[in-house]
Formats: sequence, structure tokens, C-alpha cells
Amino acid sequence: MKSFFKSFFASFLALVVFFVVLILLGFGIAGIFMSEEKTILGEKGVLVIDLSKNFNELKRDDPFAELSMKEDEVAPDLSTLIKIISTAKADSSVKGIYLMASENPNGYATSNEIRNALIDFKKSKKFIFAYADYISEKAYFIANVSDKVYCNPKGMFQWQGMSVEYLYFKNMLDKLEIKAQVFYAGKFKSATEPLRDTKMSDANRAQTTVWLNDLYDGLIMGTSSARGLDPDSLKKMAANYLILKPEDAVKQKLIDGLKYDDEVKGEIRKKLGLDKDKTINFIRLNKYQKSMNISTGFSKEKIALVIAEGEIVYGKGKSGQIGSEDYLSLLRKLRTDKNIKAVVLRVNSPGGSSLASEIIWRELELIRKEGKPVIVSMGDVAASGGYYISCNANKIFADPKTITGSIGVFAIIPNVTGFMQNKLGVTFDRVKTSEYADAPSLTRNMTDFESKIMQSQVDQIYLDFKTRVADGRKKSLEYVDSIAQGRVWTGSRALQLGLVDQLGSMEDAIAYAAKTSGVKEYRLKVYPEPKSILEQIFDQYPTDFTEASIKKNIGDEEFLLLKQIQSLKKEKGEIKTRLPFELILH
Repeated sequence: MKSFFKSFFASFLALVVFFVVLILLGFGIAGIFMSEEKTILGEKGVLVIDLSKNFNELKRDDPFAELSMKEDEVAPDLSTLIKIISTAKADSSVKGIYLMASENPNGYATSNEIRNALIDFKKSKKFIFAYADYISEKAYFIANVSDKVYCNPKGMFQWQGMSVEYLYFKNMLDKLEIKAQVFYAGKFKSATEPLRDTKMSDANRAQTTVWLNDLYDGLIMGTSSARGLDPDSLKKMAANYLILKPEDAVKQKLIDGLKYDDEVKGEIRKKLGLDKDKTINFIRLNKYQKSMNISTGFSKEKIALVIAEGEIVYGKGKSGQIGSEDYLSLLRKLRTDKNIKAVVLRVNSPGGSSLASEIIWRELELIRKEGKPVIVSMGDVAASGGYYISCNANKIFADPKTITGSIGVFAIIPNVTGFMQNKLGVTFDRVKTSEYADAPSLTRNMTDFESKIMQSQVDQIYLDFKTRVADGRKKSLEYVDSIAQGRVWTGSRALQLGLVDQLGSMEDAIAYAAKTSGVKEYRLKVYPEPKSILEQIFDQYPTDFTEASIKKNIGDEEFLLLKQIQSLKKEKGEIKTRLPFELILH
């Protein structure tokens, strides 16, 4: 019976895959013929930008979006969005932009790049209208550059300042009888603080206050410039909670009026010279992108734009990760390609594995030794390991609102013995050929000697990190230590400290790379290259459920524990033997 079901499900899976491939091939063939048909935009178009979408560094393709007729729901990547706005600026078929300004899940650096692109768009004298039933503060940061900002009369408008709230798990861990056993270097390195304390340390509160107020000042000054309002008055409105209703926002001149959706559309019709019953030619981003036909040119000389977005991990990375094995192979390919004249590394990463960061740093160093400039452009976050891979570039560009720095190291070795024994009734025993053969172990306390060894390793990696920064930034080790200690900085402060060289966008970094490499005509090639539809499908819906695959994904020890629990309880539930944090140095 067991073999029957095994054969049945294998055959069923093969059948499903066959039909998926058949459908995709059908759509692919249809797409070949459809692609020849030029996208028609029509007259008096209004480009629609929904600020509630995530504009990532790399487009998160949905392989089923086109098949399900939901392609418009997939947001373009940030670079493409900026190109769309820039192209629409000079496009006579586009008369304005309509911002859907409810939520904004993007970081402040990404938001600032979008905002600056819209400010540049306004130089064309075309209109920008923004509207939402509920306007959040971060969406308003972009929307306030609009000619008109409207809110639903019964909606909400947020203007109350910024806050940061951290979760602390120490009391929970104590109740669960789990000991975190934390090791770190840098008094501001707060990544492990939630595991070892119940509130913010003075150092963490100090650094958080500084960078949060830097972001807040950016919101205040941007609003002041866009709306012609006094900065102190704007802060007073938030401090005293003066904006309780949309009417208050109108009174304080933060927005231009209260209108329902149909009234806003009516005003747009007037702006376009349309009759009141005429349909507005709203153009979605993906439709406009198809009409752009951006030529990459025919030059053999290329500049590589390498997107490094997500957590840095050792080995092969999954979607949204920077795998050392993947980027080692990619960067080595770029180094040996004679047509690649410069590399622009776009970093949007909070860091991760210290070893993976070092591997990527090494390949970037080798590219520089080949005489090819390496220019870094920082996105929302380029901190810790994200700064590690950036620090040796020929030049570093950052947005004023980029979060960077965090030059520090930590390690976590949880001891789950109490939890497993007292809460679950699971005990452990072992045989060793030497005293420290099982170190470090998750199922016993570390000895004083083991703790000293672990701390010395953390301290050594911290010294290596600071040395990389000192060499790359041409600063003394003592100076780097004074601004390191795990402290987080905004891009504007990082410029003052010498951690970055210039405030600017990705386009600024690309232009500088072309200039410094001496190329006049070039093609911009983006890496990693997009995956095929089949690769995307199998990435999202893996079919490899073998024992070897499971071991590779969860680890040998966890796999053994899983099997033991399965045999005892005859169920598939997995008892996790670690905290929901990555047990890595970074």
C-alpha cells in the first residue's frame, strides 16, 4: 500500500508538471505573436502609480501573473519605475501622473528616489494629483510634491511623527528555560539585545534617537519645501496631535481639499479637457513599460549593475537572499569578461554571514585589481555585512535616508536543554572522544573556556571587519573603531563620517562608473539575470522532497530530531531547537 501511494503521487506530480509546461509553452508561443503587436497608449494618458506596491531592487516576478491576467498587480523594480517616470516626462501622450497615496511599504531611501523622480517630472509642467481614502505619513512623504493632494472627506490623514518599537524576548526565554548565550562586539550592536535584556540599552536608545530624528527631519524639511510651510509649525502639529481629522490637514495646508473619488476624477477630466462622461485614459505601469522599448544600444562595452538585495548567506541563496556561492560565480564572470568596463553594486542588505560577506568582498577586490572600477550605490539599508561588501569600493553613493554602518559582530548559541527536558520531556546524552568534541552544543551550557573561545572569535572577526573598513576608506583603525561599535547611521551622517563618499541615486552611481571607466557608449547589463518562467515556478513550488534535500535545508541534527519526534508522536510537526533568529555571525 505504501509503495502504491508513493508511485501514485509521483505519477500525479509528473502529470501536473507536464500540463503546467504545456500551458506555459502555449502562452509562450502566443506571446511571440503578441509581442509583435505594439502597445497603444492612446491620447491624453495619465500614468497611475500605486504607492502601496513594493518597488524592490529586483522585480519579484510572479510566473502566474500573466496567466491569471493580473500582470498589472506586479510592481516594476525601482530602477524601472524611475525610468518610467523619466520617460513619461518627455512623452507627449502622457499628460500627468495620478498617485494612489494610501500606504507606502517602501523604505525612506527608496521613497526619496521616487520623490526626486516626481520632482523632476514636474519640470515638464505636467500635473501630478494624489488621492486616497486614508493617507499615511510615509505615503504623504512622496505625495506632498503633487500639484494637488486630496483625501476622502470621511477618510483619515496621518501626521503624528515617527516611532520605533522593538520586541524583547528575554522574559519569554526565561519562562521557556532557554538560555540565549550571546556574544557580541560593539557597544551599539543591538541585534542581540532583545535576547539578553527587557528594554533598550542607553547606547541603543541614543543611536536610535539620532537616526530616527534624521529621517523625521527629512520628512519635515521635504514637506516644508513642497508645501511652503514652516518646519517648526510642522513639528508642532505632530507634537500636539493637531491633525485629528482630514479637515485639520486642509486647515493646516498639508493637503488641498477633501473630495470623493468621483470628484477627483472629475477634476482630472477638466485638466485634460474631457467631457464629464468621458473615460480617463489611465495607464498602468506595466502597460507603459511595454510601450517604452528601451534600447540598450549595440556597444560591446558594458557596465554591470549588480543587485545585492536581501540577507547575506553562506552558500547558495534563495529568492531574496545574497548567496556567497551565487555571487562568487557571478562576480568572477564579470571580472573575466573583457567587455565589462565597470561594476555598479547596488546594495540593499542588512547583512548576514560574516564569511559570506568576506567571500563577496574578496571577489570585488579582485575586480578592482583588474582595473575595473567598483562603484557602490546604497539603497534603503546597507548595514553590517551590507557595509562589509561595500567598504572597499572606488566610490560609495548613498541616499541621505539610507541606513548604513552597524560595523559590529555577534553570535548566538542557544541552550535549549531546560526547554526540551522540562517542557517536552526530551533528554540528551552523548559520548565524546575529547572534551570539546561537541562544542558548541545547543543542548548544554557552554563552559567558561568555550565562552572565551567564542568571544575571541567574535572579537577577531570584528577586528577583521574594522580593518577592511579602514583599508577601504583609507582611515586609521582607531578612527574606524570610534564610529563603529555596531552603531547605525543615516546616509547623510555617514557622508560626514567618511563612511560614504557622495549622496546620490543609482543613476548617479552609474553615470560616475561610466565616467571613471572612460567609456562614452555602453550597454547597462543588470545582474543577476532574470530567471526563466519554469525556474521561477520550481523556485516557488519545489518538488524535491527527498531525505537529502530536507537534510540540506534544515540540517542533520534537526533532521534527526524531526525523525525522533515523528516516531514518538506519529505526526509531522517539527519541534524547533533554535530561536527565530539566524544563528550566524554578522
